[in-house]
Amino acid sequence: MEKTFDLIVLGAGSGGLAAAKRASKYGAKVAIIEGDRVGGTCVIRGCVPKKLLVYGSMYRDYYENSSAFGVKIKDIEFNTSVLLKNIRKEVDRLNTLHIDLLRKGGIELFQGWGHFIDSNSVAITNIKDEQSQIILKASHILIAVGGKPVLPDIPGIELCYVSDDMFNLEYFPDEIIIVGAGFIACEFSCILNNLGVKVRQIVRGNKLLKGFDSDLSSILLKQMQNKGIEIDFNEEVNSIKSFGEKLEVKTSSRKSIYSDKVLLATGRKPFLQGLDLDLVGIKTKNGRILVDEINCTNVSNIYAVGDVTDRFNLTPVAIDEGRAFSDRIFANKIRSINYNLIPSAVFSQPEIAAIGLTESEAIKIHGQDKIKVYKVQFNPMKEALPKKQNPCLLKIIVEATGEKILGCHMAGESSAEIIQMAAIAIGMGASKSDFDNTMALHPTIAEEYVTMV
Repeated sequence: MEKTFDLIVLGAGSGGLAAAKRASKYGAKVAIIEGDRVGGTCVIRGCVPKKLLVYGSMYRDYYENSSAFGVKIKDIEFNTSVLLKNIRKEVDRLNTLHIDLLRKGGIELFQGWGHFIDSNSVAITNIKDEQSQIILKASHILIAVGGKPVLPDIPGIELCYVSDDMFNLEYFPDEIIIVGAGFIACEFSCILNNLGVKVRQIVRGNKLLKGFDSDLSSILLKQMQNKGIEIDFNEEVNSIKSFGEKLEVKTSSRKSIYSDKVLLATGRKPFLQGLDLDLVGIKTKNGRILVDEINCTNVSNIYAVGDVTDRFNLTPVAIDEGRAFSDRIFANKIRSINYNLIPSAVFSQPEIAAIGLTESEAIKIHGQDKIKVYKVQFNPMKEALPKKQNPCLLKIIVEATGEKILGCHMAGESSAEIIQMAAIAIGMGASKSDFDNTMALHPTIAEEYVTMV
């Protein structure tokens, strides 16, 4: 069977869906191919189910603080099997919703695994019948197949979970070792700790969250440790094996650490397996697809967006890249994406978020004497009655001469929501005086951004 389209999209994740829907609105005949459920990493096994886990884990803090506010709660018990079951139901609903939106948009969904035959043709092996093959042809092809977890080459790796597995568990273990220092590792450490799981985190380097401002990393580390999360720095996992009902993790310092389960959160990489990119000569480097400033590969009619390019592996980036692709190709609307101002967040506890340059990046680019740093750390009003020490941190990096804001960083409640609004101002070129001239909204955490001196 052979069918012809204006656009073939490989992958029904955030970037692929955005591109397909935008192209279809412009009148293009679009096919989208997906071998898994529709929605991609974010909806199926990433941002959405993880954020729901975060919300569930917050109830421990509500319980512990309740008496200070005159609320009497006799006891708290976490039934993680119910939480996980309800999250899977929500993911199923979103999967169905996305399929329905494709149908309503006139986009033809092919369920199977696609691979290149030539620069204008993709063959699909149907997942229900591997002997049945469909060939699609199009003048433009977009690769948006996303990424997958990185698995280190160590003995016993098959005994471990990766982040994808966590949402399919029937319940969480009593204790777990989490390997990694990035946002996935830190988020799951905080989630599981607050759900009553004993957590130990193994970190290869000497800090958490490489790429975030060091002040944010430091405040997160302190609060994670205060909550009882044990963190081993400058350690690597050498092997994992079964030891009775436990797993034994041997580290580079010859420690043997025992736990019920091990979660590997050691990064993600593009999922290029089975695409047969070499048949059409698509260039890759270090396992990622090389693209130019408009996300075009070295083959003029084949583009790639999202995690397969391994540049900025964030859902909103993939969505914007997908829409910009369709704007350009099917509506002749030329626009560029500003990769210099991408807000990011870690839904740890405390939550942290940032946009722009870190202090160390600003010093490297502009010089120590050409920047100013404003920051304030305080215990928020929410902690006043429970008498807890869970401070917020707000920080602004400013260009010394014109006082243009180079970076905005925060750790504390609603950090992501606050930084999203700050991103608008910074994207418009706001200066420190613009923040100073903005009237504060009191009493809020965010008002500190417009009252810093």
